[in-house]
Amino acid sequence: MNPYLIPDHAIITVAGTVGVGKSTLTAALAKQLGFKTSLEQVDHNPYLEKFYHDFERWSFHLQIYFLAERFKEQKKIFEMGGGFVQDRSIYEDTGIFAKMHSDQGTMSKTDYETYTSLFEAMVMTPYFPHPDVLVYIEGSLPSILNRINERGREMEIQTDVSYWEHMHERYSAWINEFTACPVLRLNIEDYDVHDPESMTGILNQVGQIISRPAANI
Repeated sequence: MNPYLIPDHAIITVAGTVGVGKSTLTAALAKQLGFKTSLEQVDHNPYLEKFYHDFERWSFHLQIYFLAERFKEQKKIFEMGGGFVQDRSIYEDTGIFAKMHSDQGTMSKTDYETYTSLFEAMVMTPYFPHPDVLVYIEGSLPSILNRINERGREMEIQTDVSYWEHMHERYSAWINEFTACPVLRLNIEDYDVHDPESMTGILNQVGQIISRPAANI
């Protein structure tokens, strides 16, 4: 047990919209705790670039790929005994991305129903290892758009701003309904990953949430 009351076997998942700083916060929290990181792999994704050029053609393929990869990663984390900070949650795939494409018509009704059925069979069961806490990062849309531009991924920069606007709105609605595990909400303006005191404050909050009796969460 560390000074933050966070068990050594804990699984902490960091969630939030594209460009909000999940990977950076994941690395900072893991370093402070001495935990391992589970980072989202985008460089070797065979569908991602194709998807940004043709949402309708590749949305279903991309979501199935993400579902399989995240499920395997979650299983690995559990089998290794925890002690991980994880970049992005498996819940965002269905609650945000697949649903958004279904609503906008860039994923067919049949494909969405197939995806949702598979997700529920794999994840929404007592056997799936849910995180001990989900750290949700939020911020204003202009701040997030600036971050997307600063990191310079061409396929993201060329994406129409309306896509990011819709995603930002959906994330705000999604987190208000999220119940799979306890949640700590952080605004990007309220912490600094390069400030140890700031990270200590976040981890103290994480520890308090994890140590609460289940009935009080």
